[in-house]
Amino acid sequence: MMESLLIANRGEIARRIIRTAKILGIRTIAVYSEADAGLPFVSEADEAIAIGPSPARESYLSQERILEAARKTGAAAIHPGYGFLSENAGFAEAVEKAGIIWVGAPPAAIRAMGLKDAAKELMQAAGVPVTPGYLGPDQSQEMLAAEADTIGYPVLIKAVAGGGGKGMRRVERPQDFAELLASCRREAAAAFGDDRVLIERYIANPRHIEVQVFADKLGNCVHFFERDCSLQRRHQKVIEEAPAPGLDAATRATICDAAVKAARAVNYVGAGTIEFIADASEGLREDRIWFMEMNTRLQVEHPVTEAITGEDLVLWQLKVACGEPLPKMQDEIAMNGWAFEARLYAENPAAGYLPSTGRLEHLRLPDTIRVDSGAEQGDEITAFYDPMIAKIIAHGPNREAALSKLAAACAGIEVWPVKSNAGLLSRIAVDPDFCAARIDTGFLDRHDDRLVATEPSDTAIDTAATALLRNTDGDPWTALTGFRIAGTDDKRVRIRIGDHLHWGQSRPELEANTVTIGETTVLFDAGNAWPISLPVASEVEASQGAGDGAILSPMPGLVISVDVADGDRVAKGDRLLTVEAMKMEHSLRAPFDGIVKKMQVSSGIRVSENQLVVSIVKEQD
Repeated sequence: MMESLLIANRGEIARRIIRTAKILGIRTIAVYSEADAGLPFVSEADEAIAIGPSPARESYLSQERILEAARKTGAAAIHPGYGFLSENAGFAEAVEKAGIIWVGAPPAAIRAMGLKDAAKELMQAAGVPVTPGYLGPDQSQEMLAAEADTIGYPVLIKAVAGGGGKGMRRVERPQDFAELLASCRREAAAAFGDDRVLIERYIANPRHIEVQVFADKLGNCVHFFERDCSLQRRHQKVIEEAPAPGLDAATRATICDAAVKAARAVNYVGAGTIEFIADASEGLREDRIWFMEMNTRLQVEHPVTEAITGEDLVLWQLKVACGEPLPKMQDEIAMNGWAFEARLYAENPAAGYLPSTGRLEHLRLPDTIRVDSGAEQGDEITAFYDPMIAKIIAHGPNREAALSKLAAACAGIEVWPVKSNAGLLSRIAVDPDFCAARIDTGFLDRHDDRLVATEPSDTAIDTAATALLRNTDGDPWTALTGFRIAGTDDKRVRIRIGDHLHWGQSRPELEANTVTIGETTVLFDAGNAWPISLPVASEVEASQGAGDGAILSPMPGLVISVDVADGDRVAKGDRLLTVEAMKMEHSLRAPFDGIVKKMQVSSGIRVSENQLVVSIVKEQD
């Protein structure tokens, strides 16, 4: 076994790798950027070395700085985790050339499966069914648009070198194709340095099913069954589970065998995932499941596979990287129960899932089930990296039991003042359709209205009223509105929750979960966080005119394109500019027909949340 291991990653996955390495007695080395100097993974490693400024391209994506850190610390091996350089064949080669053990897939396999078009051609040759689409070399807009017309709308534009939901656009109409193609290419070039794309048929009721495979250097290859990753938004996974609901034994055997066949076709070594797309309109059938792509690394959702098999996949990675045979053969790997993983993101679902940044002044995560977290209370969530705070993993003897654990865990999450999707996760876990496994990748889009809490529930309002009344320090007169001598008092309370006033009913039987942070009292209710207070007597609800043409940036980020100039006429819905944050693009559009009065920013400028970026006036004004 290796003596030392440098982890070329950050946050949650760095802590996860450190945990297993310590069990094996391996000395761990963390690398970190300026933004991450205070995060837990830095202090938990046996040694830590700074590798540069906060932007990923100057730190975690800098091959030279990571290799220099490995030389300085005498690292025997490098584990890339996931994301960043984990699927970079050139980096894998550089590591091996430096005489350092690469804990990952062989460079040749990374190259073979890293380009979606070449990978599909390879899979076709190996007898693995692939999704219908265009994989050709002609990347002209005219050719791609013509192929999209031939395939039939809606279509999916996907970056050839893409992954993790980046460089992917769904196109509903021919007239939108050019704009979305350009956006997809920009994002792909920024994320992967390659703006080539392929076109696929968009499947109306898709299920995203993937199979965990593992191979050693001796030619052995096994699978760890499947995971269902269908619950997504913007092609980013939100909740994963294993096994896949509704998958019968025969179909499971077919896709698992296909996954092993795919891994063998590229002489694979290490942990990998074969991803399939299934047309679930008529249930999960063998003839309606197609190869989509292979991830030549450990997946974010690997804990659900660990939960149902009882295996430590990072331990397997480290052993295989050292040339050891697989710890177990296929007939020794069995499924036990059901598992879910929910991704806790720093984002605001009520504001279109915009990223949220800032200091985690208050953070409470479940302590009764497995939680893989990258941050702790007091840590900073920045705009430089992925917004995931933690992964919540629940395991039970069956789907119902595991889901019950997940629901309870998510309902108890407390995050403030950073916005999070904990409330969304809590609602999903008790949603009737999700509980009945009526899911596909469009689930969140269809049910967004009922899953995203934009206003507190009636119970939450009453709970807030009860809590505020109890906290009036013996002076209920400031809160009660209808106290009457010799009569039943009116226990309604006028309270402010967030930016709005509500009437709440004081109910002594309600137990309020509130925390005072600085001068703010926060009510935590089923994963949601609501700042609550008693308004002053003269306070009224603030309102904004529907005609307000001041366009504010909804998050901190980088302006990557400006589409209009002062004096331009715009129509409602026209794109004004595009801001990039946390590796995602967000287009700001005109709220009504009008004229651009003043463009406040230019391309390449960094903006802060709520910064005025452009103002528009109605033409008659």
